Amino acid sequence: MPVRDLAGFLNLLRAEGELVEIDACVDPDLEIAEVHRRVIAAGGPALLFKNPKGKGFPVVTNLFGSAKRVELAFGKRPMEFVQRTANLPHELMPPSLGKLWGMRDYLGEAFKVGLNQMSSGPVTQFVNRPGDISTLPMLKSWSEDGGDFITLPLVYTEHPENGSHNLGMYRIQRHDKNTTGVHMQIGKGGGFHFGVAEAKGQDLPAVIYTGGPPALILSAIAPLPENVPELILASLLTGERLRMADNPAGPLPLVADAEFALVGKIKAGVRRPEGPFGDHYGYYSLEHDYPVFEVDALLHRKDAVFPATVVGKPRQEDFYIGDYLQELLSPLFPVVMPAVRDLWSYGESGYHALSAAVVHERYGREAMASAFRILGEGQLSLTKFLLLTDKPTDLKDFKSVMETILERFNPETDLYVMANLSMDTLDYAGPAVNKGSKGVMLGIGDPVRKLPRAFEGSLPRGASHPTVYCGGVLVIQGPKYSSDTTLPGVLAQHPDLQDWPMIVLVDNAKQATRSDPRFIWTAFTRFEPAADLHAQSRVHRHHLVYSGPIVLDARIKPGYPDELFCDPDTAKTVDERWKEYFPQGGVEMGDSDVANLD
Repeated sequence: MPVRDLAGFLNLLRAEGELVEIDACVDPDLEIAEVHRRVIAAGGPALLFKNPKGKGFPVVTNLFGSAKRVELAFGKRPMEFVQRTANLPHELMPPSLGKLWGMRDYLGEAFKVGLNQMSSGPVTQFVNRPGDISTLPMLKSWSEDGGDFITLPLVYTEHPENGSHNLGMYRIQRHDKNTTGVHMQIGKGGGFHFGVAEAKGQDLPAVIYTGGPPALILSAIAPLPENVPELILASLLTGERLRMADNPAGPLPLVADAEFALVGKIKAGVRRPEGPFGDHYGYYSLEHDYPVFEVDALLHRKDAVFPATVVGKPRQEDFYIGDYLQELLSPLFPVVMPAVRDLWSYGESGYHALSAAVVHERYGREAMASAFRILGEGQLSLTKFLLLTDKPTDLKDFKSVMETILERFNPETDLYVMANLSMDTLDYAGPAVNKGSKGVMLGIGDPVRKLPRAFEGSLPRGASHPTVYCGGVLVIQGPKYSSDTTLPGVLAQHPDLQDWPMIVLVDNAKQATRSDPRFIWTAFTRFEPAADLHAQSRVHRHHLVYSGPIVLDARIKPGYPDELFCDPDTAKTVDERWKEYFPQGGVEMGDSDVANLD
């Protein structure tokens, strides 16, 4: 049976021993988040905080913080359905009655897809006007956060002209008891809807849900084409029609099985500062002006539980959902992009900072056609650095990926840097918010070099601690960026480094090479291709022809947001109260500052 609501999921987690209930009074202001971080760092269970300080509802976190809980939430059906969908073009061509009959089970499943409109539902059991959202146990996760946030929001809007809907996950900061910020980033469907409404001088009706079928979360974050309705995807994933209820407080329909629904409107022409917020890149995203949502009514079901998550340095709960979503959609990549055999984005980099693909190379430079296709596909268009090879490679084995590419990489022809482009809103390595560049590196065909695996030589002044990450990649420690901005260029020309195809300059080489997640996080969240890739170069036919090693400057630059660490007072509180949270024991305390990077 599909999981229809949060209560059903919690019952399933209890039965599987995957939920711990905390009776102690715990503060949503920093304390709950630090308990969560330490538990997930140790691979621990979901947490139901039954008595959040000063709030009227319990809060549950870490619902999806393991591969097992993700599978419990979504089951095997979505994977099987998507794989079957990907096989359809092969199984049905050429079409025949026999083939259609053989697909009758699949076609029967398709008839279950859709929406089931009802006059009321659990979410309409309590209707509060005006909606006082100060009663909700929203979390403040990090000490420099700008306030309390809904961290698992499902924001529903409809296009003002054609009525098509969008369900997106945009973080929600509480400004006061009746208004919130709506962090609509570039390239998001809800933002497009708001842009159309605002151009007409109209407010945009919206509903912010929490809870409901877990499939709603997958649908909200899936990189779908703009006009694909997320609610229909949720119905596909659950294998039954999604229950919708009439809205007693506004014009938009309600997801009947949600825990909470904030009904209101996004105000035209109004902006307020939103943030800072400790984000999934592992740093703070800074304060910027964002649209404002005005709450007209707060609806909730009886015995409602408020779901929340906490983001920070990887791997956090969002990592497990993101990787599951990639596995789910991977069979479709060759269908929509026929030359792409495999594709993977690295959660340790925040997903948008780094992706790799295995592609067909049936004619010269076809790999670049695949690169342009990937970079033009929905949310993949925000990818900052893309690695491509035509050799079958396990893309989750990052050392193997780098070695496969660098063995074949020709710096004269196989590195492309494209400046003056848009970049992920949360990536602050560019010159300004939403602005930056992209890089594409190819490793195609037969090997052209044997990769060095040990360094024996001298380093220029200021460079130290040469550490081999993998074949062909040498990590070097340098002084602070502000102390020496010229070192990358010096390294690119140093005679003892010419055999290394890639050099990564960091603030701490020992730390950066402790693990694959640590290397990916350090190297690819702290650089912007147009500013931080260095090499000897010349221009030929409007192409930058590189030679010698490619130096990636991954040092922290001036103005970059702070790395996330728990504040000392909260850390002390959680240290002292751990046995109070878990009097029966059995819940291990991890290191939240390291997370799962090492």
